[in-house]
Amino acid sequence: MRPLKTEYFSLLEDSINAHREKTGAAPTIMELVSLTGIPQATVSRYLRYMNANGMLEYAGHRRITTKAEKKQRESTLNVPIIGSIACGMPLLAEENIEEYVRLPESIFGSGSFFILRANGESMVKAGIDDGDLVVIRQQQDAETGQIIVALVDDENATLKRYYPRRNGRVDLVPENDDFRVQTIDLSVHRLSIQGIAVNVIKNLEK
Repeated sequence: MRPLKTEYFSLLEDSINAHREKTGAAPTIMELVSLTGIPQATVSRYLRYMNANGMLEYAGHRRITTKAEKKQRESTLNVPIIGSIACGMPLLAEENIEEYVRLPESIFGSGSFFILRANGESMVKAGIDDGDLVVIRQQQDAETGQIIVALVDDENATLKRYYPRRNGRVDLVPENDDFRVQTIDLSVHRLSIQGIAVNVIKNLEK
């Protein structure tokens, strides 16, 4: 067997990482041949060797995970983006999930999160515009003045500031003077807190 070239290890790993960063997927063997200039049989042999020696994980077509990617996955959170919410349907029902994205744990912290796509202009003064992605930390309680995802009578979720009163009522307050405060009488209606807003992801090119 020909001696292994150590420079091929870093060349292959760097090429795999660069391809995944650019396309979101691991390269095929033939794509690695094109990226590195290494012959096909040699690419296959090196990937098998690197897998056997813990240098990366290789399990066949496009199933390559480098140490850098594995480390990144371990330090990120897999979070669902929630689109339109159907009445009576649980907020995190599969039918409501548009896709999953990974968020860095170093920025958002640990816990369970989901991302709600803002619909409408009721929270514009809080910096939340129509179409923005609002990162929600799942929890069932909130402090006065926090922006919450509220579910009233198990119907559509709404994003508003939370102001509980002492008389058994809760005000859901918009951040737009064109919208009315929604007052919920807890003796008549059921209000459940799905989580609190912790961050907003914007498209600045809109």
